[in-house]
Amino acid sequence: MKTLLQILITSFIFISLSFAQGQHTIMTYNMLNFTLGDTAARNPHFRTIFSNLQPDILVCQEMTSQTGVNGFLIRVLNRVSSGYAAGAFINGFDTDNAIYYKSSLFTFLSNTPIQTALRDINEFKLRYTSTGDTLIIYSVHLKANEEDSLLRAAEVDSMRKKTNLLFTNSNFIVVGDFNIYDSYETAFKKLLNQSQPGYFIDPLNLNGDWGLGSFAPYHTQATRTRDIGDGGSTGGLDDRFDMMLMSQAIINSGDITYIPASYTEYGNDGNHFNDSINKPPNGVVSQQIADALYYASDHLPVYASFSFDAEYVEITSFTALIEGFYNGSIMKPDTITVELRNFFAPFSLVDRAKTFLNASGQGSIKFYDAENGVPYYIVIKHRNAVETWSASPQSFTASELTYDFTTGSNKAYGNNLKLVGTKWCIYGGDVNQDGFVTTTDLNIVFTGNVNGASGYISTDLNGDSFTEIEDLNIVFKNNILGIESIRPPGF
Repeated sequence: MKTLLQILITSFIFISLSFAQGQHTIMTYNMLNFTLGDTAARNPHFRTIFSNLQPDILVCQEMTSQTGVNGFLIRVLNRVSSGYAAGAFINGFDTDNAIYYKSSLFTFLSNTPIQTALRDINEFKLRYTSTGDTLIIYSVHLKANEEDSLLRAAEVDSMRKKTNLLFTNSNFIVVGDFNIYDSYETAFKKLLNQSQPGYFIDPLNLNGDWGLGSFAPYHTQATRTRDIGDGGSTGGLDDRFDMMLMSQAIINSGDITYIPASYTEYGNDGNHFNDSINKPPNGVVSQQIADALYYASDHLPVYASFSFDAEYVEITSFTALIEGFYNGSIMKPDTITVELRNFFAPFSLVDRAKTFLNASGQGSIKFYDAENGVPYYIVIKHRNAVETWSASPQSFTASELTYDFTTGSNKAYGNNLKLVGTKWCIYGGDVNQDGFVTTTDLNIVFTGNVNGASGYISTDLNGDSFTEIEDLNIVFKNNILGIESIRPPGF
């Protein structure tokens, strides 16, 4: 039976992949020599995974045939969520790359193979229907084994010859199984080399030996410690092989833009270094999903969200600080959800989007279902903070709006803010997100403390990745004060 925390986390992940109009998710997944014959053995596990994750574009490595591509489309993707189509598949040397997409959102344009000494790199082109913008996706499965770094570098050279010819503002990404062990490897340096225009950017900016335990939250191989008879790698999670790198145009705010903090190694809670992904507990997915990830492939899928700009309005300067995360001078950066709600009862949801607040508590948010000149309440939601509403409805003018919750208690509805130093902060402590800070939240944090819970979890109320006495103190004090979400009458 799922715990309440697992249900909350799973629900959050599902929602995050289908947030606002214009925000879409791209995923990469090494499918471990997928064939049609895997139907009985692995397809049930894939269906479990994709019942919870439904990306708008899915790029796969280690596909072995057109029959397997068709089978996965029919028996997995369109079994759990209709509307997927497969792009043209090219059966090259060794295993190959495939692409699936939501046909209501994208039009498939082309698949162009880039030949290398081992496997093809595939250049997929798709057009976003709403705006006509073209996205180019390169799918790679570079040469394995640590001693073959020079061969990986040569494969990257073949791809860079193509990307260097693209226009400066082209929207392109590269995804897949890179088999790169650290940021010092020549192949990785070539990918990021900015001496010519076709370079890529690592949105996580991770430098060092990725096989170390300090990089545990970013590992994608291997999902199991022992051989389970499907030819997959073993040894537990200790490699950052699967990645998504992006062009400068996609990192910059433009037609197609990476949404900061959306990059996710699905199922990795940072606590399974050199261990199987399904060893209990897993702090970010249910046991059922952890088991499915274990048996489906020896790699974890990686996804990120992107903004495909149709018409939108934007809170260009948004500021909020979270109690516990803010120490009186700087804040531990974190992700929040911002909602726009109607100004009249029952205050229905108009739009929602995620944003990443930096160390100053600042971010920006685009909305695709809101309009100029219409008043909306601004609502902040955070993994363990009290839901907080703006003091009054706000309107966009010329598609822009600014709002700062930190300058006074009167910036929140019901003055529902806490003064920390000279700044007003969102109250922490609503761990189960029911709108109240109660003994239930206290018990959840206490249990997490006893069990040594760590990672990106709701019981970490100060952003240090651990559940400690400091977290308990925040909940205890706000429970005594009777802190709760204050909303307009009629909600």
